[in-house]
Parts: sequence; C-alpha cells; structure tokens
Amino acid sequence: LETGKLRNVASLFGHLLVTDAIPWSVMDCMRLTEEETTSSSRIFIKYLFQELSASLGVFKLAERINDPSTPMWYDGIFPKDTQANLRFAINFFTSIGLGGLTDKMRELYKEMPRIAAENAKTHAAAAADFAARQRILRGGASSSDSSDGDSSSDSDSSSSSDSSSSS
Repeated sequence: LETGKLRNVASLFGHLLVTDAIPWSVMDCMRLTEEETTSSSRIFIKYLFQELSASLGVFKLAERINDPSTPMWYDGIFPKDTQANLRFAINFFTSIGLGGLTDKMRELYKEMPRIAAENAKTHAAAAADFAARQRILRGGASSSDSSDGDSSSDSDSSSSSDSSSSS
C-alpha cells in the first residue's frame, strides 16, 4: 500500500484498539525486527503507535504495554530475544518520537551482556553435569571421581586393576 493508505489503515486499527473494539492481543501477530519487517510494515507500525499515543497518551500506552498480565501480546513488537532485535526496536520507537515506550527495554539492553554471561555459565555447568551423568550411566563413575581426567581412554583398559587396588 502507499503511505496514505497505510496511515488510514493504521488509524483504523488504532481507533479499534483504543475503543477496545478489537482485543489488544492482536498485537501478538506483529514482529518488529530488521529481518522480518519491510518498509511498509514499519510505516504501518509507526502510524499505529502514533495513533495510539495520540489517543491514549504515551504514559497510558506505556502502562498498557508494560501490563504484567499481558507481556506475551507485545513480545513481537518489543522483541527481547536478541540484543540486535532489542536495539532495533529501541531505535525504531525512538526515531518515531516514542522513545518513552522503550524505557524498560533500555534497562534490559544494559543488562543483556551480564545476563548472557550468566546464561553461558549456567549452560556450561549444566553441560558439565550432563556429561558427568552420562559417564556414570556408561559405567565410568570411577574415572570421573579421579582428578586426572586426561587419560579417560587409557583408564578404561586399566580401570579394573586400578579400582581393585584403590578400594
């Protein structure tokens, strides 16, 4: 659609949302990322949110978006899955004059490196725990108890003689 028609359709949807003629859960079908949007879809989202903020005000719109009972409806429009998608959404809303909607996203963006490091640490610990459990299930419990894990292939052949002398 051309820009004027996009504006009219976005205004219609904005009006329907503001008057609760359609549920806000329809926002769930939108995804704002660089890869998944076109210029037309970004123009639609721009006009939609400008209409919503003009009708509700930025504060009331932010309250609606940050409502703890409905975060799943806005996960696509405010994606938090990757730092790149988060940054794109923050920049998008800031560029259309609605940066106030992204305050919580900005806090999350600052914390993402720390969260990623914690997740990596947790993942590494879980992987190590899984590997240890697999060794136990395969009967390699005695080799996992020793501090020398470098010779795991050699210890399998000599584990019977080592285990009888160490017990």
